[in-house]
Amino acid sequence: MSSPDPIVNIVGLSKTFGDHTVLKKVGLTIHAGEVHGLLGENGSGKSTLIKVLAGFHAPDPGAALQVRGRDVPLPVPAGGFRDLGISFVHQDLALVPDLSVVENLRVGPVVAGSKPWISWRHEKRTARALFERFGLDIDPDAPVSTLNETERALLAILRATEELGERRTLLVLDEPTVFLPREGTDLLFSVVREIVADRKAAVLFVSHDLDEVLDHTDRVTVLRDGVSQGTHRTRDLTANSLIDLIVGRSLDSADPRVAGPARDFDGVGPLARVENLETTTVDGIGFEVRPGEVVGLTGIAGSGYDDVLPALYGARPARGGRLTVGDDPVDLPTITPIEALARKVVYVPPDRKVEGSAPELTVAENVTLPVLGSGFVKPRALREIATALADRCDVRPRDPQAVYGSLSGGNQQKALLGKWLQTDPVLVLLAEPTQGVDIGARARIFEMLRETARGGAGIVVASSDYEQLSVLCDRVLVFSHGHVVAELTGDNLSKHHISDSVLGLKTVSSVRSDRK
Repeated sequence: MSSPDPIVNIVGLSKTFGDHTVLKKVGLTIHAGEVHGLLGENGSGKSTLIKVLAGFHAPDPGAALQVRGRDVPLPVPAGGFRDLGISFVHQDLALVPDLSVVENLRVGPVVAGSKPWISWRHEKRTARALFERFGLDIDPDAPVSTLNETERALLAILRATEELGERRTLLVLDEPTVFLPREGTDLLFSVVREIVADRKAAVLFVSHDLDEVLDHTDRVTVLRDGVSQGTHRTRDLTANSLIDLIVGRSLDSADPRVAGPARDFDGVGPLARVENLETTTVDGIGFEVRPGEVVGLTGIAGSGYDDVLPALYGARPARGGRLTVGDDPVDLPTITPIEALARKVVYVPPDRKVEGSAPELTVAENVTLPVLGSGFVKPRALREIATALADRCDVRPRDPQAVYGSLSGGNQQKALLGKWLQTDPVLVLLAEPTQGVDIGARARIFEMLRETARGGAGIVVASSDYEQLSVLCDRVLVFSHGHVVAELTGDNLSKHHISDSVLGLKTVSSVRSDRK
């Protein structure tokens, strides 16, 4: 139960960049002891508000900030958030992979100059005690590069919590779960609840995952086009009412299955066939994809489902197996992305910034990469191609010369998906296609996939988002220990059935022997 007294209070916050007003007299009141959700579509102003708190942006005149009832002059000076007892965990976590766990834990005070002398023996003991407190088995001497996604996210959160110090006011979590496997979020939120348990601090939680928001926040504030849509008690909200607040209208297109009503593919010949695929985590699995069919792959982290798509595309080496597209077989240990593209197989990886794009290039340069191999293309033609794609995929802003990395996550994903769909692929491989994407962009991505499936292409989606899979797929294959242990179709193709099957609570159906 939260304290009735505000621990952080923002009044009349506006921010203008040139002629564009991003925030318009926004207010935000956070109480001690609560987990407060901050929601909105990409571009709604969430990140700008957080950057004002961090001192990265100066607000327009007229804003006021109080922390624990004390007026704080704006703008917040660089690094001044530490003196206020505020710390941040951003989506990229800001960890240094080549440094050890304990070095990452203490890098903040070292950089700030508050700890010029460090006893590493003492720091390691402190780190072990901290991890034991939360039931984590992490070696303080281990390089961060050796940690899994969940451990990295928890390390970043614990580091931010420790940096709060005795002032302990507010921990800001800016989409920390976006790249986490599903089971890692439960452990993360147990840490979050521990932080607010004594009602001395609060957590501001930014997320596009409505289930996480409904399950783990006490109140939410929604921004739409830079304007606050009010603060609401989470227990009074539903997913549909949240969507209405976020986008200002009902999103019917977010709910229907991409492939339409459940269809019977029996008797329909395969468009593509995977046989005896072996990787470091997958042990001889096989499946078929029919024209217009959307097949989902899922499981817990390490089960192997997320290793399949890069192996089919040649982005990650396979130990064995064969992929046949139409009548054209290829041995997977030797396939390369160029050979996959020649067979009209495309792959959208889970990390769009690192694996799927060149963030420093323009939107036009990114989305026209697939057509550059056809010969010399004039810059004007590239811009025209990019503009047409932006119109078709609703990529905002409609500026082909905008730097790709400056786009919001949802617009980056729409551009990336459109880049490959413009090639008229036969087989589309998608890894976590709506990860870190707001509800509006998610609806447009679903529409794009619906159009692609209706055109006869086969689609394979690897995802830990069970709701997404239940909406997108005609069939879902559940992985465990490198094997497909269940196949879900029809009435069993629901979020809860998928979750139960992944967790081993029940096996909805055995895998048919003819799915080779």
